[in-house]
Formats: sequence, C-alpha cells, structure tokens
Amino acid sequence: MKAYNVLIKYRLPISILLILAGVYVNYAGSFWPAFPLYLVGAILLFSHFFFGPLRLIQEYMETGDLDGAEKVLNSIRFPNLLYKPIRSVYYTLKGNIAMSKQDFDSAETMMKKGLDLGMPMKEAEGASLLQMGMLAMQKGNTRQGESYIRQAIRKGLPDKENEAAAYLQMCSIMMNKREFRAAKDFFRKAKACKPTTPQIVSQIKEIEKYISRMPG
Repeated sequence: MKAYNVLIKYRLPISILLILAGVYVNYAGSFWPAFPLYLVGAILLFSHFFFGPLRLIQEYMETGDLDGAEKVLNSIRFPNLLYKPIRSVYYTLKGNIAMSKQDFDSAETMMKKGLDLGMPMKEAEGASLLQMGMLAMQKGNTRQGESYIRQAIRKGLPDKENEAAAYLQMCSIMMNKREFRAAKDFFRKAKACKPTTPQIVSQIKEIEKYISRMPG
C-alpha cells in the first residue's frame, strides 16, 4: 500500500521520465521496443490528471492532519480535468478545510460546486447538505439552513452522529419558530440516534433541561 502511495505521489515525474526514455529508445533503435515505455508513461500521465492524488488524503484525514490534506489538494493544478465524481469529492474536501478555518464564504462556494457535480453516494450528498445547512445557520440565514438540513435528512446521512446533529439543529430551528410540537419530535429523534460525540451529547443534555416544559 505504501509503495502504491509513493507511485501516486511521484506519478507525474515518473510518467515524464518513461516517455522521455521511450523517445530515446525509439530514436536509438525502433518504435516497438519503445512502445511499453510510451504506454506505461501515457497511462500514468492520464491517471495523474484524471484521478488525481486524492487517495493520499485519506491518511491525513484519518489522523486529523488538515494541513497535510490541504497540501495534497493544492497540488492539483487542473481540477477541471478530474473525473466528475472525484472532482466533486475534491471540492467537498476543499469546503471542509475552509470550514475548519472558519472561512465560511469559501466553504459555501466549494461545497456548492461539489453538490452541483453530484456526489458519488447519497449519504455523502446528505452530509454535504447538512454542512451547507450549518453554514447557512452560521451566516444567519435560518430559512436557507432549514431547507438544506431537511434535504440532508431526506437524502440520508452516513451515520447516527450526523443524523443526531441534523435533528438537533431542526429542533433548535423549530424552537425559535415556536413550533414546539415539531421541536419535541426532532429532539426525540436526536436522542433515539444515541450519539456519543461529546458536543452533541452536551447539546442534548442542555435542551433536555427545558424542552419538557414547552407546550405542545
């Protein structure tokens, strides 16, 4: 696996060296001995621009090294050449990193690009819609935020933690709109997810203090 990651990392210079070696062999001898060098070089060159180095990001994301992940993303000079589903992931990851830096305008722009291209899985689309909803809420656009979060719930979310976060956000929106029955329903759904993320657990405990006293 590490060898494959090294290949991905240095795929472009390797492809150029192979093609140049092919040119030399072709010049010094004939075409057919050079053909394998041309072929492998062309495949590596094509895959560099078509698939990109996104596989290298996985390790950085798993360890929470966002700077490392950003360096890999910034190494992609021509994102429009990426295969469409991979390009969608590229923009979504750019949006996630921008959000971690609280650059909400850039995050929204990147995530919209990813959604417009279409996500490879419905759950991934749901997660992106949830993040868009959270961004809209951060910017004070409650109406747009509610729309995105409802879409996220309909599309489906990748795990119970994301589901709980979506339901809690909807609970908060309904409370602000004084739609207490709906708020209680979303709160019950959030609790039923049995989340373990400390922040979400803390939010549930905080809301639980006064939600039972609400009418409806």
